[in-house]
Amino acid sequence: MGKPVNLNRYRKEKARAEKKARADQNSVTFGRTKAEKDLDKARNDQDARRLDEHKRDE
Repeated sequence: MGKPVNLNRYRKEKARAEKKARADQNSVTFGRTKAEKDLDKARNDQDARRLDEHKRDE
């Protein structure tokens, strides 16, 4: 006869593994650091300012 298995522990470990897999997938899909987001925002703002500065007055 084998060793008894704690089903609650097995269930919780399985749930943790599924949650970790989902988190890993989300980090690949949506994952950008705050620094990367701030850098993109700064670049977009700078590009918009440059474009506005080069507009002609009518």
